[in-house]
This record gives sequence, C-alpha cells and structure tokens, in this order.
Amino acid sequence: MKSLYNWLNNRIDMDGAIAFAQKKRVPVFYGTVWYYLGGISLFLFAIQLVTGILLVLYYQPGADTAYESVKFIVSKVEFGWLIRETHSWSANLFVFFVFIHMFTVFFAKAYRKPRELTWITGMILFVLALAFGFSGYLLPWNELAYFATKVGSDIAGAIPVVGEFLLRVLRAGDEVTGATLTRFYGIHIAILPGIFTIILGIHLFLVQIQGMSVPPEIEKLPEEKRRTIPFFPDFVLRDFMAWLIVLNIIALLAVFFPWELGPKADALAPAPAGIRPEWYFMFMFQTLKLIPAHVWFMEGELFGILFFTIGGLIWFFVPFLDKKAHMGIRSTFWTRFGIGLVIYIIVLTIWGYMV
Repeated sequence: MKSLYNWLNNRIDMDGAIAFAQKKRVPVFYGTVWYYLGGISLFLFAIQLVTGILLVLYYQPGADTAYESVKFIVSKVEFGWLIRETHSWSANLFVFFVFIHMFTVFFAKAYRKPRELTWITGMILFVLALAFGFSGYLLPWNELAYFATKVGSDIAGAIPVVGEFLLRVLRAGDEVTGATLTRFYGIHIAILPGIFTIILGIHLFLVQIQGMSVPPEIEKLPEEKRRTIPFFPDFVLRDFMAWLIVLNIIALLAVFFPWELGPKADALAPAPAGIRPEWYFMFMFQTLKLIPAHVWFMEGELFGILFFTIGGLIWFFVPFLDKKAHMGIRSTFWTRFGIGLVIYIIVLTIWGYMV
C-alpha cells in the first residue's frame, strides 16, 4: 500500500490534496447535521448513475420491448430486481433529500452574499432532479406511467404561446406513443445527466471556494467562540457513515417494499381510477384540481400554471429579494414565507393521497 501511495503521490500530489483537505474546516454548531444532506444527495445521484448504467445493459426502449425488457430484468437477470428497486428507491430518496437540503439552505440564509450563485446552481439541480423523475417515470411503459405522462404533458401543453410546441417536443408528436418513450429515454440517459453533471461541477466548485455557510447568528460570534472540525478525516468519515446508513435504508426498502410493475400500457384502454403523479408532484397536481374551471378572465388550468411559474421565479431569485439576509438579519417575512411553503407542500401532498 505504501508503494502504491508513493506511486500515486509522485504523479498527482496526494500529499498536497490531503493537506488541502485537512486545512479546510467545517463549522460545528446545533445545525451541523444539515451539512450532510448535500453529501447524501450527491451519494444518491452516484447510485443513480451506477444502477442506471446496469439497467441500460438490458433495457430496450420501444412500445413493443420496454415493458417486456423490464419484466426480464426483474425476473430473469441475476439480481436484476435488486438493481431496479435500488434505482427506483434511490431516485425517490434523491428528490426527498434535495427537497430537505433546499429548505435547510433557505432557513439558514446560506444564499446570502457571496453565495447567490451557489443557490442558483442548486435550484437548477433541483429542477433537473424533478425532470429526471418525470422522464424516468414513463420508461417501464406500464399503465400508470403512460396515463400519468399523458396528464403531465397535457399540463405543459396548456402553457400560453409555447404550450403546443412544448407538447410536441415532449411527446415527439401529438399523442403519447412509442416515439414519446424513445424521446424520454434519450432525455433521461443522455441529455439530463450531461447537463446535471456540468451544473453539479459548478455547484461543488462554488461550495469549495466559498466554504460552508453558517446561520447569521453564528456568524456574528467572535472567531475564538466558533467550534470547527477538520474536513478530512473527521467530516469525511462522518459523511461516509451517513452514506452507509442511507445505503442500508435503500436495501431494506428494496427488499420489503418493492415497486410493482403493473399492467402494460394500452393507449386504447380507459385511464385507471385514481391516477396521480409521483409524490413530489402531488402538491401541484392537487392544487390544479382545487382551482375552479375559470378564474377571472382565464381558465383555471392556465391560472394554476401562472401561479406556479410566478412562485417558482420568486423562490429562484430569493437571494436578490431578501435584502436583509445580506446584512446578517433574518427577515420575518421570508422566514414566514418559507414556513408557509413547507406547510403548503406537506398539507396538499397528504390531501392528494387521502382524496
């Protein structure tokens, strides 16, 4: 091992990398646990890449082959069922931890100067994570995924001016067909991973050069009263422990709560009762269901799209709207805004599953 280390050290300066990692410090305070969420999200994305590559070896996109290839993976391929379950559960946990990471960053005011671009790149990654979920949902080509994609793309088609164009781009035509499946497959395994990797690299680079943010009240403390630990090996080993716990949770979920494949998609069959999207879209879906057919001078669906668009833009640019955060002051308005948003998402999601 020593010879191998020396061989690598002579070529890539391992000593310098370790010295840099040891020099970096991580703040220790009541909210340090939230620092692990970003690393867990990164770990889950890595699991997605590995399991996704393994699934691609057997998956065959196409209206006549997709469903059968998934059945073959889970029933005939050695440990194929485990790879598919791991991919599905890690995808859901990835979105879940990205959600929590986003809100912890918001409440810690970690988007304040000079970290505005870190927040922006993080929000782009969040949108891409949702796009991963939407594009991958159709790939098994089962009944539920088919009709959920049809409903989701119909909503995109209701957007003024660009709606019809966007609908045809998503569906590769006027209806959800085998061409739509092929389009989603290309988006899911090529376009989205490429864009995500670039933005992720920028995001991680910004985090490295700016360091880890602390809440305003901790930042005001004198330097001698702030506790820190070395990034390497202390924080790294704790991060690895969190990854190991998450990996065990995924394994348990994969074994005891497998995802059902369901019947194959049939365009001529009626839509199944109680059709609904994945949990991370449920609050939006339920909101659209509650909006009346007409609101003022516009259709209810268009009003809902406009509502979510404006809300998303406000959330996206909150570092530039929350002026007090740059002065190290917690704004009561934005804190209540964040709490209200969390309650809204939780309540509408539960409501959507109960109805």
